[in-house]
Amino acid sequence: MKSLFAVILAALVAAVCTTSADVEDSFGEETPPPTPAAASVEALAPMEIERAFPGLSLRGMIAMAFPDDGRDRLYVAQKHGVIAVFPNDQAADRAATFLDITDRVSDRGTEEGLLGLAFDPGFAESGYLYVYYSASGPRRIVVSRFQSARGRSDVADPDSERVVLEVPQPYANHNGGQLAFGPDGYLYAGIGDGGSRGDPHGNGQDPSTLLGTIIRIDVSAIDSLGGYAVPSDNPFVDSGGGAQEEVWAYGLRNPWRFAFDRQTGTLWAADVGQWEYEEIDVVRPGLNYGWSLMEGAHCYSPRVGCDRTGLELPVAEYEHDLGCSITGGYVYRGARLPALFGAYLYGDFCSGRIWALKYEGAQVREQLELVETDLSISSFGEDQSGEIYVLDFDPSRSAGIYRLVPR
Repeated sequence: MKSLFAVILAALVAAVCTTSADVEDSFGEETPPPTPAAASVEALAPMEIERAFPGLSLRGMIAMAFPDDGRDRLYVAQKHGVIAVFPNDQAADRAATFLDITDRVSDRGTEEGLLGLAFDPGFAESGYLYVYYSASGPRRIVVSRFQSARGRSDVADPDSERVVLEVPQPYANHNGGQLAFGPDGYLYAGIGDGGSRGDPHGNGQDPSTLLGTIIRIDVSAIDSLGGYAVPSDNPFVDSGGGAQEEVWAYGLRNPWRFAFDRQTGTLWAADVGQWEYEEIDVVRPGLNYGWSLMEGAHCYSPRVGCDRTGLELPVAEYEHDLGCSITGGYVYRGARLPALFGAYLYGDFCSGRIWALKYEGAQVREQLELVETDLSISSFGEDQSGEIYVLDFDPSRSAGIYRLVPR
C-alpha cells in the first residue's frame, strides 16, 4: 500500500486524491485551532477498516447524523430522498424509514439528490431537523425544516416541510450539501460554485452570491413561511459592497463535507479540486479561500502570476495521483483509537484512501495515509461519543458502514 507522504511538507500541505479534469466531480467529485491539553502524544499509525454494522446495507448513502436526544440512534441520508434510522448497535440488522421526500428530490445528476441533514440542537423537545436537497423545475438547492411526527423521533412528517432557503443552481454539479449546527447554535451550510468546470460565472470570487460559500444563519425563530434571521456578527453584515449577509466564508469550489471540532470549535472543510489539487481548509469568518483564482495553494486562473493578496491558503492539499475527489471528515475525539485523538480524518471518493493529519501552531505537524480501501467514500459520520464512521456509496454492491480499527 502506497504511503501518502514520504516527507512532511514544510508549511502547508499534504497530498492525496485525483480528480480527472474532464470528468464530472462525483461525491465528492469533484488564530489556528488551540492545541487541546489532552491531545494524544501517540504517533499516527496505519489502520484497517471493518464493517461497523455487518447486518445492514443501504443504497446510496450520502450523509450521517446523530441527534443528541439520548436515544442513541443513527440516521443516514440516501441520495434518492430517504432518511433511514436504526439503533447505534453493532447487532442492528434492520433500518426503518424516518423521512421519505423522494417526491420532491431530484437525483438525476451525479451530484444531485438528498445531500445533507442536521438535527436541531433542541431536537429532543422540538423534533426539528433540517435537510439539504436538489430540486428541479427550476434547478435549485433547497434547505428545509421538517418535524418528527407527534414530536417523536421515530418518524418525520413529510408534510411538515418549511422551506428555509432556495438557491438557483445553474448546472447539475457542484451542489455542496453539508449542513451542521455550530457550537454557537447557528446553522451552517456549504454551497458549491454552481457547477460546470472552471467556475464560468465567477461565483467563487463573488460574495454577492451564495454560490461558492459557507453560510451561517439563525433558524431559532423560523416563521410560518420558513423565514430565518442573519446573525448580527456575520462578517458581511452592514459591510456594503453588495455581499450577501449570510456568507460566512467564500472562494470555495465544492465544499464536500465540513465539521466542527467538538473540543475546540474549529471549523474544518474539504474543498474538491478541479485539475490537480484537493484541499483542506480551516474556515474562519469573512475569509476568501481562493477559488477560482487558486486551486489549492496554486494559481488556477491565470495559471501563473495570480494575485494572492487577501487569499487564505489551505492548511493541507494533495495532488491528483492518489484519488480523484476529497471527502471531508472529522477531528477524532473518541476513546476507541487513542492514536488518532485530535487528528482530522478525511478520505477520497475515488481511491478509497483515508488519511489523518494533526495540525498545531498553524502547520501540519504529522500526516499519514491510514488505509487504502475499495470503498467509494461519500461521507463520514460522528456519533455522540466522538467515534467516526465511514459511508460507502458504491451502487454496484451492498454498501455498508465502516469504522477504523488498529492494524
